[in-house]
Order: sequence, then structure tokens, then C-alpha cells
Amino acid sequence: MHPTAVPHIGRGTAQRAARSSAVRVAARGGFVARGVIYLLVGVLALRIAFGDSGEQADRGGALAELAARPFGHVLIWALGVGLAGMALWRLSEAGFGAAGPDGHKAGTRLLSFARFVFYAVVSLSVISFAAGEKGSGSGASDQRSRDATAQALGLPGGPWLVAAAGVGIAVAGLWIAVRAALRKFHRHLNRSGMSPRLRRGVDVLGISGGLARGGVFAAAGVFVVKAAVTYDPDRAKGMDDTLRSFADTSAGPWLLAAIAAGLALFGLFSFTMARWRNV
Repeated sequence: MHPTAVPHIGRGTAQRAARSSAVRVAARGGFVARGVIYLLVGVLALRIAFGDSGEQADRGGALAELAARPFGHVLIWALGVGLAGMALWRLSEAGFGAAGPDGHKAGTRLLSFARFVFYAVVSLSVISFAAGEKGSGSGASDQRSRDATAQALGLPGGPWLVAAAGVGIAVAGLWIAVRAALRKFHRHLNRSGMSPRLRRGVDVLGISGGLARGGVFAAAGVFVVKAAVTYDPDRAKGMDDTLRSFADTSAGPWLLAAIAAGLALFGLFSFTMARWRNV
């Protein structure tokens, strides 16, 4: 065998592994795990909208809700493993390209790497919660946001860094919402296997869920920018405080209820992605 053939064989083996059935199963498990979390956050936010302000409407609150149920501990471990599978799939996309005509473009692969980092962090947080580190999850998103903002503000050029991060989060939220409104998720779905009724249902879930999710990200980004401008880390908000802020608008709790319902629908949309997403 020619020596130069060895790297090509190794690369080909890695590419086949990245597209293996195991990685596809991991990706689909990740979508299910994401769907469970968003569905629970949406339900918790709906409770807040209708007067129950007890549980935190964030990932930690969702985990606490699961922990209180029979076999909840097992379910939390399953969520952590599922999200780790999502991270693995995104890493494979970053390394070897994603499905679709644009999957090998540098921008697409860079975005996949960013998603890998995000889901790796989320998975670690969920697994840490399952392992007994309660501070890693329940009700901690708001405090973590304030702590991270305070640390960043203390750095040289801190306000500019925080403002840039806030703008980035807000732009990401708008990007999510616009892509949902334009039905960009169509390109990732195996729509040929869907019935017309199912296609319409998936569109409703994808558009409404994406608009709600994007709106939450955009609002959180605006609060981070306010924290930078006022040099006040308490202005930064995690998901729970961001959701509660919608109830303080002129629309009152009805806007929060609409956003909460959208997040729950995004959870259901994630379940459809687990079945119909091209991976």
C-alpha cells in the first residue's frame, strides 16, 4: 500500500463513521431531548402567565419538574445523553459536512461547530444536574446570566464586549425568527414522505415555534445590551426573567402566554424533526 493512501483511508473511515446509523440515531435522540425541554419550559411559562409563579421557566425548571416525577432521574439522564448525541452529530457536520447542497460550505460547517459547543455545554449541564449538582440547573439561568455579565463588565473594554455579545444574541434571535417565517426548515425535512395534512401541521409548529424561540433570544440580547449601556449586570436576564418580562408589556400576561405556547409548539416541532429531519 502506498504511504499516501493511509491518510485517505483514515479520512474515509472517519467520514463513514460520521454518517453512520449510530450518528443518525444520536441526532434524532438529540431532537427528542430538545423537544422535551422546550415543551416543559413552555408549560412552565404558561403557568406563570396564568398566575403560578412558583417554578422557574427555564432549562433548570424543566429538569426540576422532571425530577419530581416517577422515574424522573432516569429521564434526566436520558435527556443528557440525548443532548450529547446532538452535540456529536453537530461535530460530525463540522468535520465532514452536513446533509444538503450547502452542507460542505465553510459557513455551514462553522455554524455546526458553534452548535456543537452549545449542545455540549447544555448536555454537560443536564448530566451534572442528573449527577446531583443541583446548582448546575434548577433556577440558575438568571443568576448565571448576571454573574457572567458582571465578570465580563470587569474586563478591559468590558462594556463593549458585553454590548457586542448582546447584539449577537439579539441578531441570532431575529435570524431564528426570520428563518422560521420563511420556512427555511423545509430544506432539512424529508417532506416527500409526509402527507399534505402533516406538512401543514409541521409548518404551523415550525413557524410559530421558531418565532417564539427567536423572540426570546432577541429579547434576552436586548437586556444584555442594556446591562452594558448602564454598566449594571442586574439588567441581564436569563430565560426565566426574559419570559416574565413579556408579562410586563402593555399586552400583559397574554403576550407571555403566546410566547409560552410557541415554545411548547417548538418542542413538538423538535419531535417532528426527530422523525423527518435529513441527517
